[in-house]
Amino acid sequence: MKKIIIQTLGRKVGFIAAALLLTFAVSCANEKSNVLFLAVDDMKDWVNCLGGYEGTVYTPNIDRLAARGTLFTNAHCPSPKCAPSRAAIMTGLMPSTTGLYDNGHWWYPNFPDTKTIPAHFRANGYHAVGAGKIFHHTAGNHPPNQWNDFQKLVFNDDPWFRGVKLNYPWSKQIPYPDGFPFSGIEDLGHENDWGSLDYDEPDYDDSRNAEYTVQFLKQSHDRPFFLACGLFRPHLPWYVPQKYFDLYPLNEVTLPGVKEDDLDDIPPAGQAFAKARQDDLIAIQKAEKYQEAVRAYLASITYADAQLGLILDALDAGEHSENTIITLWSDHGWHLGEKGHWHKTTLWEEATRIPFIISAPGYEPATCSRPVSLIDLYPTLNDLCNLPSDECHDGTSLRPLLADPETERKRPAIIQFKPGNVAVRSDRFRYIRYRNGSEEFYDLESDPYEWTNLAGDPSAAKQKAQLARWATSEWAKSAPTKSAFHFDPETFIWREKSSGRLINGCQNITEP
Repeated sequence: MKKIIIQTLGRKVGFIAAALLLTFAVSCANEKSNVLFLAVDDMKDWVNCLGGYEGTVYTPNIDRLAARGTLFTNAHCPSPKCAPSRAAIMTGLMPSTTGLYDNGHWWYPNFPDTKTIPAHFRANGYHAVGAGKIFHHTAGNHPPNQWNDFQKLVFNDDPWFRGVKLNYPWSKQIPYPDGFPFSGIEDLGHENDWGSLDYDEPDYDDSRNAEYTVQFLKQSHDRPFFLACGLFRPHLPWYVPQKYFDLYPLNEVTLPGVKEDDLDDIPPAGQAFAKARQDDLIAIQKAEKYQEAVRAYLASITYADAQLGLILDALDAGEHSENTIITLWSDHGWHLGEKGHWHKTTLWEEATRIPFIISAPGYEPATCSRPVSLIDLYPTLNDLCNLPSDECHDGTSLRPLLADPETERKRPAIIQFKPGNVAVRSDRFRYIRYRNGSEEFYDLESDPYEWTNLAGDPSAAKQKAQLARWATSEWAKSAPTKSAFHFDPETFIWREKSSGRLINGCQNITEP
């Protein structure tokens, strides 16, 4: 009898505790959290908390954000190129769903009715504001109707960003700054240059983006906000203040691990990806500037980290720190000579693994090694903020992993680059299938540099088959490219050339 009474009391106490937890959870859900949406560009896993760089890299602010949130150590981009990756992140739809496969697409005229993350938050009562590179940075990718306010992109008027190269007929033609090329390599051109400019640090583009964000965080707001800040570094050109170069003495810079015959067991389709932009690497090595270039990339990482620190300081010093979700992500990684490649645009670990952190009120700091994708970010934020949604997304909420980072996750990370080419990343393995059916397979536990392709190894056949079933089999037709539209940057209106149909990017989002 005593045992029965104790069990009954225990059940009652359990029910009461569960009810209290449920009440607390509902209360938290009904109070809308703010969102601080932080992005960096081209940042691979060379941050201290991820350990991707085999030397000393200074990222104290990314590290402190990781210490207060969930650090996803096996996180990957949807696509290893700026425009398709960012379009996928911001719409929650993979390139294979939208047909937005490369930088030559405008997302909005192709999908004007699709609610992106800021538009969705704005339509649900949030004040949506931003600065810097959130969507792709080129003209036409930040329609005004996505935001309540967005700082004018500085890339159009900073003379050192594109120099004399004209992206569009309305681009300003401004001479290169004195001292160009700062790298000392004439053959590389402006986009691949690096060095310190004659600017005070607050006048650099990312400093201006960070300052916009800092000032917003210092203000009081009468409704929840979605605040986005996109830092351009460490995207090329690697122009940052000299003090960040000084942190990395040239003789202490560690070069990436490179295997001379690395491409020998890779199918021709993979070799073609590796050899794209290889001329840049050859020019750097020929000029004996390889170590200098890697140093410039490290300096750019630390400069971006410093701007993130200013933003985090402003958040913590203000009134919004207790009720703000923070996310940090990079659109893709970057090759610095691994597999003989320079830039991104491959399906290997160097181009797809990225820093990804979510810090949300009510969740304990943690490290999660499950494979995740940035395609999961939209549904995760929607879930955390308890917003209604009739949008269909290709990702799934990561909220269960925030609650318990050991939660089983059967879904691997899927990465796509151009139609028909896909990588699948699990806890341990990477599978790659190219458009022509050729394959690669790697065991990242025993082969972290992906030097040995096991696609034809019978001992790996079972594991390969398990990942291959996740490889994308249906691919949308490529969406119309920019050449299919007339675009007016002053009115933000597109006219479809074939039909004359008008698409208005200024037309306001309906707000409650």
